Formats: sequence, C-alpha cells, structure tokens
Amino acid sequence: MSNTSRKRREALVYHAKPKPGKIEVVPTKKYATQRDLSLAYSPGVAEPCLEIEKDKENAYKYTTKGNLVAVISNGTAVLGLGDIGPEASKPVMEGKGLLFKIFADIDVFDIEVDTKDVDKFIETVKNIAPTFGGINLEDIKAPEAFEIERRLKAELDIPVMHDDQHGTAIISAAALLNALELAKKKIEKVKIVISGAGAAAVSCTKLYKAFGAKAENIVMLDSKGVIRKDRPNLSEEKAEFATARKIDTLDEAMKNADVFVGLSIADIVSPEMLKSMAKRPIVFAMANPNPEIDYQLAMDTRKDIIMATGRSDHPNQVNNVLGFPFIFRGALDVRATKINEEMKKAAVKALAELAKEAVPEQVNIAYGETRLNFGPDYIIPKPFDPRLIAKVPPAVAKAAMDSGVARQGIQDWDKYEEELLERMGNENKITRLLINRAKTNPKRIVFAEADHLDVLKAAQIVRDEGVGIPILLGRREVIKELMAEIDFEEDNVSIIDPKSDEEEEHRKNYAYKYWETRHRSGVTKYDAEKLMRERNYFAAMMVNEGDADALLSGYSRAYPTVVKPMLELIGMAKGVSRVAATNVMNTSRGPIFISDTSINIDPPAKDLAKIAQMTARTVQLFGMEPVIAMISYANFGSSKDPRAKKVKDAVSYLHRFHPELNVDGELQVDFALNREMLQSKFPFSKLAGKKVNTLIYPDLDSANSTYKLIKELNNVDSIGPIMMGMKKPVHILQLGASVEEMVNMAAVAVVDAQEKEKRAKK
Repeated sequence: MSNTSRKRREALVYHAKPKPGKIEVVPTKKYATQRDLSLAYSPGVAEPCLEIEKDKENAYKYTTKGNLVAVISNGTAVLGLGDIGPEASKPVMEGKGLLFKIFADIDVFDIEVDTKDVDKFIETVKNIAPTFGGINLEDIKAPEAFEIERRLKAELDIPVMHDDQHGTAIISAAALLNALELAKKKIEKVKIVISGAGAAAVSCTKLYKAFGAKAENIVMLDSKGVIRKDRPNLSEEKAEFATARKIDTLDEAMKNADVFVGLSIADIVSPEMLKSMAKRPIVFAMANPNPEIDYQLAMDTRKDIIMATGRSDHPNQVNNVLGFPFIFRGALDVRATKINEEMKKAAVKALAELAKEAVPEQVNIAYGETRLNFGPDYIIPKPFDPRLIAKVPPAVAKAAMDSGVARQGIQDWDKYEEELLERMGNENKITRLLINRAKTNPKRIVFAEADHLDVLKAAQIVRDEGVGIPILLGRREVIKELMAEIDFEEDNVSIIDPKSDEEEEHRKNYAYKYWETRHRSGVTKYDAEKLMRERNYFAAMMVNEGDADALLSGYSRAYPTVVKPMLELIGMAKGVSRVAATNVMNTSRGPIFISDTSINIDPPAKDLAKIAQMTARTVQLFGMEPVIAMISYANFGSSKDPRAKKVKDAVSYLHRFHPELNVDGELQVDFALNREMLQSKFPFSKLAGKKVNTLIYPDLDSANSTYKLIKELNNVDSIGPIMMGMKKPVHILQLGASVEEMVNMAAVAVVDAQEKEKRAKK
C-alpha cells in the first residue's frame, strides 16, 4: 500500500473510530436525580420558557444561544474539493466546529443544507436562526455566496460571516499592514496585484481598500487574465475592481508592483515576475497546498522580499484560525446584531499589534525559536499564541459597542480578559505545542522495543509526521514482518538487531566503553559483552556514543528493569543527586504536572525539594511558569506527623534557597487546585490567587495513584513519565503505553535532546 493510501486509511479511521464524527453534545447541568431531571425538563423547564416568551432576549440568559454558532454550508465549494454536496461537506463543517471549540470555547451545530437555490438557502437559515447566537457560512460557491451573506446580514439580528471571504481578508490585512510598515511603504500609494477573483480575493481587496488602498492602484486577475473595464459581462463584484490599464497578463501586472496577493493556483509566478516587482516587494502566495511561487524559490530570487503563504511549514502563515473563533467570541459576548466593517477592522488591528508585542516563551518553544521578533519572518501572530483569545475578542467587542451593534456592554475589561483566558480549551494545547516544537528540529530516536506492533505504529507516526527519525531495535525479521503489516515503508529507517552478527563490532566497541566506566564496580569484559546483547544496554550505549540522540523503552517490561541500565550506563546530569519523573495531565483546567510518578518511593525532605526544582525546570521547558503546590494530607502545620513535617521541611528549604520559585505547602490537593478556597483560608500563602499547575507528592504511592486515577476516571491524556535529571535524553514508557502516549513521549525525547544540545553549545 502506498503512503497516500495509508494516509487515506488513517483519515477515514480517525473520523470513524471510536465513534463516528468529531463533535458531540455534552450536558452542562446536573442530571443525576429525579429532581435534576424535573428542573431540566418538565415541569421546571416551563419557567424559563415563560420568561423568554415575555422577552426574547432572555434566551441568552436561560439557553445556550449566547455561545452557540451554526456552521452552515450547501457543499458547493468545499476546500479544494469543489461542489461535493451537503452530506460530503459534513466532515469539514464538523472540523470547523472543533476549531471553534478548542480555540475560543464556542459550541457549534453544523448544518448542511440540501439546496443550491439562493432563496431557499436563505429561507432555511432564517427559519433556524432563533436557535443560534451567530451564523458562520462556509464553503458556498461564488457568486451566490455574496448574495447569501449580504441578504442574511440585512435580514437577521445575529452576527453572520462567510469565513471563506472574510477570514482570509482579516488575517492577510493584518499581515499587509505590518509588512508595509517594515517595507516603509504607505498603503495609499502601493501598487497591488490580486491573483484570483473568488469570494476570498474580493473580500481581501475590499478590506485593503477600507484601510486606504486606492482602486486605481489595484489590478485583479481571474482565469481569463486581467479584469479590465472594457471586458464585457463583468459581475458586480469583478466590475468594482476592473482596471483601466491596457494590460492583459500577470507578467505585465507584476512590473513595478509593490504587493502581490495570490488566491489562485500554484506556480503561476515566475522568478522573472518577482524580479520585475518594486523594491522591498510584499508577496502573499496563499494558494494551498502549493503557493503561487515556491517559498524558497522566492526567497532565493529576492533578498528584500517579505513573504507569507498559507502553509504552516513556512514563516507568516495566513491561517483563518487566527480570526473566526475570536471574532465570533467577541461578537457573542456583547450579543452583537452583526459583524460589521468596524469589527473586522478592529480584528485586523488587534492581530497586527499583537505581532509587535514581545512573544511569550511558550510560543518561542512551540516553534523552536530562540526569540520571535517582529520582522520579515514574523508579521502575524502564530496560531498557537495563547494571547489571541485575550486580545482579539475584546477589540471586536469594543468595536461592536462603539459602532452601536452590541445589545449588551462590557464594563470591566480586565475581568473580561480573565474570563477569556479561563474559558480557553487547554486540554490538548500543550500536546500541540510539544509536537510542533519537536518538528522544528527532529532528532534520532531509538525505539528499543520495535518488534512490538504498537511501538512500530508509534515510530511510523513519528517518522511520517516529522517529529523524529526512528531507529528500530529488535529482531529484524519480526520488525520487517510487522512493518509490512502496517505499510510502514523501510525508506530511510534504520533497523538494528543487537544480537545479530552484523552488530558484532558495535557490541564489542560499546562493551569496551561500558567496561571502562564500570570495571571498578565488578563488571568484567565478558559481562559487558554479554550485556550488550540486551536491547536496553545496547540502546543506551548508542545514545552515549552519539549514534542516536534519544531513547524510548519500557513498553513491554517492568519500569524498574528498564531504569537500571539507564542509570548504570547513562547516569545523572552534572549537579544532579536524584533522578525523578513527572507526568503532564492534559486536564480541562489546563496542563497539570504531577511528580514523582515513577522513581522515588519515599524521598526525604531535601530530595523532595530537589524533585520540585527539577519539575519546575521541566514546566519551563514547556513554556509555562511553574506554580508549585507541595501536597500532603495536612495544611500548613495542621499535623505534626513526620510525613507531613517532611513536606513542610521541603517547603522551608525551597523558600530559603530558592525564593524565586512560586512554591508553597504543605497543602491538601483540593486547596491547591481551588483558588477561592486557598485565598479564603490561607491568604498568606505564596500561592494565594494563583493557578497551580504543578503538584509535588510526598511519595510514589500517592503520585503514581493520582495520575493514573485522573487518567482513567476522566479519560485525560497523559504525557510521561518524563525522566528528569538524566545526562542524556532517555525516557521510559509505562508498561503497555498506548500508541498516542508513545508518540507524545517521542516528542518529549526530541525536545529534551534539543534542549541538551543547546546547553552543550553554551
């Protein structure tokens, strides 16, 4: 099976299993008792019904209307697939709903309408509009899309936006404003070429005009060439941008142009066209998946270029997810009657301004940058920037209020910003950041148990997604047989059998190096050579000797048996007296780090403090500021038992020698996680008013049990155990880890290797 066929199968399985689709409805109220049900439905439900009958605005108070958006399509212009019909468009609309939820905590019903008739489509949407707080039109072909949006905006009293038009326009306008600033050019004077005349291209050009671009300086092209005033039968949209210039081709239009905006097809811009543009040209080649001119070719052709594309593997990705979730968030929060030009322009300005602010370390880490700074390679924020939710919705909400389309106001903007940050979908954000960071500089990872099917599946994903470069250890014939079973192609993948004759030279070399370090600990050469036939010893020596960058093992063997060779062969990092492990739990309140989950059974106070320090550094590795609670069954001296005193002594040590850490205790876990309780009962605590993201447990029993309890009861993703304090990037999986867990741990191993490499160069 080809790689394309396998990807197709993976996509189909993703959408079909474990249950079909990507979104579901989840109750938000209690429903355990008969009393709960009588309030949820009959007879209690009559009361809010009567209140809404008195005043329709009460629907926002008593129902989900205020946080519910309809994603509506007839499937006539789906992605790059074209007119595939309403049923076939449903996976895309569900995907849009997922993005609304994870980026802005907006609930979505996707609605696929089976009609191409404009009047019937509009009538359908108008009839269902009372259910929703906003309407996101999606994948409707032009020119019908223009009329549908125009009429619905005029006839409905809730926000309506066709994202295909305005999303790209808003993001690219923000990028354009910043690019012009860097190029020291004025939007009123620049010559702009627009390749494409569809819904997105028309909306982009209108928005550029709203910011000052002059009609006489704009040339738009469609599939027939330059749109000129003397061309017959122009649509209303195209006629607005028809030029009086006597030119016919893109080649002619590009001469001395300052800006090129591509929303058309791949590879239509040649290096010669690029060279003919004005000094410091701005090129937005946004055709997907392949732009109008290859990014590297463009950069090699013009050193003074500022370029953006629609791709995530190049700087300056024009990605609609920077816009629509946050625009609707702001509109919903003031119950706006529409999304008007003022609100769109406010979103543009907020995005443009955000790109000029200092970038949080979390974003730098996610994109593998030392420091992202406003400049030619950073003219718009990154999609993973956590500040988007706090910057764009307030700007949109304020513009709605100022322009008179808001039905309720926001008085306390600081409180609103806090609420926005709290409602962010944090569950899997840290995983996305981690994977993205790993992909910026993939490393060689030894999978020490590659003759197990799930381990191979994980290695396959790691290779295919560009997270790392797998080295497969195990019985060669078994690995090859399993690879064939899952269509894992052998291209550029190393398969090593530590027991084979081919590896004899490596075994002897590794054995000698090992013996040199351990001969005074009772290890003979014979012992060393025998041990090198064991995969974990062999793998550890590969990392030690630079034949691999990182190591993953433990899927099929008990944790202690895998830890032993790692400690013997690789050992602890300089200055570390105790290794430990932490797990990251991707909870609905955000990532929570739990330590020590795998190594130290009952560490004394000083070691507990050291574990807290190492965990703090790991939290920082993920781009977060550690806020650490030292967990006990007691609160601040309420028990004199030695087990509670141990935690208290560890806190005292940290406060004395590491006052810079946000750490306190001893604390019961509910007080640690409940800010209001902690502030009320213990206002003197260093953690009062802060959101704790790190829990240090007093012993292995409690830490290991807690993380596994959270994982199983709440179906929470866990990343870990992450080994802390090792000299080299070595990470030991939990017995029977899932494929997803192994992929995440591979990303951890790569990021660990990246960080150790950086430190070694300092």
